[in-house]
Amino acid sequence: MTSSRLPTSARPSAPPSGRYARVVLQALAAVVAGFVAMGVVAGLGLWAAGAADLPGGFTAVLAAVVVMASGGKVELSGDAGALAGTQAELTAMPLTVTLVGALVTGFCFLRPLRHHAVTGTRELLLRAASVVVLWLAALAGVSALARHDFPLILGGDAQDPLTDLFGELLDAVNPTVGFRTDVGPTLFYGLLWILGVLAVALLVSRGTPLPPRLVRYHGPVRPAAFAMLLLLLAYVVVGLVIGIVVAATRGHAAETLAVLLLGLPNVAWLALGVGIGGSWQGKAEGPFGLPMPQILDAVLRGDGDSPDLSTVDLSSLAAQDARAWWLLPVAAVLVLAAAFVAAVRSPARITLWQHALHLGVAFALTMLVAAPVTLVEARFGLSVLGIGDLESLGGEVVLRPDVWKTAGFGLLWGLAFGFLGGLLAFRVHRKGEVDQDT
Repeated sequence: MTSSRLPTSARPSAPPSGRYARVVLQALAAVVAGFVAMGVVAGLGLWAAGAADLPGGFTAVLAAVVVMASGGKVELSGDAGALAGTQAELTAMPLTVTLVGALVTGFCFLRPLRHHAVTGTRELLLRAASVVVLWLAALAGVSALARHDFPLILGGDAQDPLTDLFGELLDAVNPTVGFRTDVGPTLFYGLLWILGVLAVALLVSRGTPLPPRLVRYHGPVRPAAFAMLLLLLAYVVVGLVIGIVVAATRGHAAETLAVLLLGLPNVAWLALGVGIGGSWQGKAEGPFGLPMPQILDAVLRGDGDSPDLSTVDLSSLAAQDARAWWLLPVAAVLVLAAAFVAAVRSPARITLWQHALHLGVAFALTMLVAAPVTLVEARFGLSVLGIGDLESLGGEVVLRPDVWKTAGFGLLWGLAFGFLGGLLAFRVHRKGEVDQDT
């Protein structure tokens, strides 16, 4: 008796409509998981920062943080009537929220592909397009929630008659400060964000099959890309450990937790850039500042009188605290570890100079992406009846990376440590062919 079961290759495939529906549902799951993960992390961070006490605006603030984490643009505005002028601006990415959303979305995007022996170009484009369209639709919906106005309370201070006068005047006109999502730029940068997430996910995953035309890039690209992701995550983990220790031993636990949940990579990746020789320019004036680390806020404030931007680099940080010099050996150890991982994951046919070149290019590109997203620009100013200027009752925080300088050092470090990592991995058993390594 012969079996009625057909071999796998002979079984009828699912109809196109069913296959498309499955792809869309999997894309929807990736998008929902990404937004939920970002919402949970952002909500916990805002709760730790005390935003739960905001008058009726917690949901709107939460939506705004998620929009900013996705690359969107949120505009601040103020209204103090005819008596006063206001100015407000905020440009920053809460990178903890961004990182969690990217990791979850990328993982969910790749998971259905891991069971495939090969991935066709058409299927890959269909899956990517489904995620992109659904992501932008969800981002537009969240953007609609990210709008709110808060009453501006300027309390009088017995030690400052001028502030007391302003407070009485402003109470009469019910001033407000609010925020809105700029939908056009938000969707544009959100598109770039989700395309970048999907591209990086494909670059770093060794187990996800590529279309036949892209298989030749597996050996030179994927090991170095994975090593760079590992390096960025290692810095986040180190920063997390330090933050937990600080919260447990030095007080201000809620404030530290808020920074960890909202902006940990902002500080960790700045430490990476500074450790390899890069720099940032910035300043901090008025009551606003960076909550942690205090050494960075001290450098940004400078002497308090100079209008020039302060340079944040290894020497300026070490002038405030000599322990900042540890950023250099920490960078050396972690970059060497990343180079070793890249070399071990590469096929045996890759030569030492190719290891160096691959890691140098990968590290430079990594810093070209990681440094700009640490940008912070925050300003708020108020003037009443022309008394003083918009900065007299406000403040400003600016932190801008020297992108090309930092990327240049990334190239040099990648070339040097890529060569050293290849030497260390020389005697480690590696597979010789790309198709055996996948």
